[in-house]
Amino acid sequence: MIIDHLGIAVRSLETSLKFYRDTLGLKVEGLEEVPAEGVRIAFLPVGQSRVELLEPLGPDTAVGRFLDRRGEGIHHLCLRVADIDATLAAMRGKGAEIIEPAPRIGAGGRRIAFIHPRSTGGVLLELVEAEVPPGA
Repeated sequence: MIIDHLGIAVRSLETSLKFYRDTLGLKVEGLEEVPAEGVRIAFLPVGQSRVELLEPLGPDTAVGRFLDRRGEGIHHLCLRVADIDATLAAMRGKGAEIIEPAPRIGAGGRRIAFIHPRSTGGVLLELVEAEVPPGA
């Protein structure tokens, strides 16, 4: 496992990019809207990991509600795993509370799943399946 990204909830991608891109000098790898998650995102690589800025598409989305309760800041930590199904099965077997019954498709078309903060000491943990290289 490695850290895939750190998700940061923001009210405005454009405002936040003024710091992360323009002040800090990170390059924007891509902008994407993920309607199923209710967010617009920007990924900014940092070493082998990325910062993911999350702007809600509306106030009634998970990130919109997070911003109302807690304000801008760290939303989740995402770990990249080789086999998300096997990882989730092992975690369930050890008592971890998985938020949804099965992985779903997230940004970039990759399979994701979330582990409830009650199981992780208060951190929303996302798992993302490693990308399969073309032709593999």
